[in-house]
Amino acid sequence: MRLWQKATGAIKDRKSIWTAKLMHNGPYQNPIFEAVVIKATSHDEHCIDCKNVQRVFQWLRTSPLHLKPLLFALSFRMEKTKNWVVAIKGLMLMHGVFCTNIAAVQKMGRLPFDFSNFSDGYLRPSKAWGFNSFVRAYFNYLDQRSAFVSSEFKRVSMKNNKKDGLEVEETLMEELKMLQNFQALIDSLLHIKPRNESMKQNALILEAMDCVIVEIFDVYSKFCKRMANVLMRIYDVGGREEAAVALKVLQKASSQGEDLSCYFKFCKVIGVLNASQCPKIERISDEDIEDLERIISSGDNMAIVLSDSCMEKELKTVITEQWEVFDDVDEYSSSWQNKNPFLDSSYDYSLVCQPHLPLPPPPTQVLPDLISF
Repeated sequence: MRLWQKATGAIKDRKSIWTAKLMHNGPYQNPIFEAVVIKATSHDEHCIDCKNVQRVFQWLRTSPLHLKPLLFALSFRMEKTKNWVVAIKGLMLMHGVFCTNIAAVQKMGRLPFDFSNFSDGYLRPSKAWGFNSFVRAYFNYLDQRSAFVSSEFKRVSMKNNKKDGLEVEETLMEELKMLQNFQALIDSLLHIKPRNESMKQNALILEAMDCVIVEIFDVYSKFCKRMANVLMRIYDVGGREEAAVALKVLQKASSQGEDLSCYFKFCKVIGVLNASQCPKIERISDEDIEDLERIISSGDNMAIVLSDSCMEKELKTVITEQWEVFDDVDEYSSSWQNKNPFLDSSYDYSLVCQPHLPLPPPPTQVLPDLISF
């Protein structure tokens, strides 16, 4: 049965490539781009076409003008498919496109296709529901992430234009709103997971989970750095309203930290490679919560005087920048390479899946790199 499915998928891919070659060039139609996207999102669940995945990223780095024909080809491919393998490869490819850090990608907005109601048309319902859930959750995160990045790009551009191009420090409320947006993204990421036993041993699912783990590292480390900065500003200037919002964010971060710990443990158990070097997530400090409660109860503009030792204190939930080293796993799969091509689309991700190399430290700048995930 598996051999028959593989042969059928190969025939479908070949037919799609021939159809693309026969199509006339349009404003955004390009047969070469369409053929590469088809090969990069093939029906074969046991293999990723690394060569053509990398060609997509190289084209984008060469010129942002390649973005529209690539998005046209990818969305056309995704809208037609009813196969979970093609859908997940398409989402991983889209994820890699985001990581190229190109301005045109940041301004894109919502995804050009919709998988919110995706349903595999070839598996039995008892088996398909887990794959359907995974595809929908992965799509929901990428769609939410893309909309968030786009809105932040426009907001920062408008603010800088009004100030003659000078970078302007955000207000505390703007910073707190940003933190809540980060927490919403983390919640969406935590919904991406294999939900039945057959998925936990699937090589393609594990590769997609590698991408998710790296994304969590990136988003959560940025959240922690900004949270530490926000707390310092609140302790410095006080502000009852801001302290109340910050307290809610800290309480949310406390429960979210526990969820992340459980998620990482789950990923380690099922064999997600990048989860093997997850740093421990520390508990939210009771002192931080007590300080905020003191500001709220003391009234407006009641700042807390910090000692020198307290000024050096960082938020307890910050992920350490001393990343651990990957372990080489030879038995993972003979048909899969250790290097995930979908994660090799930008500098921040280019070293992630190479054995014996540490993860790069999180970015230190806040604006405008904050919106360049």
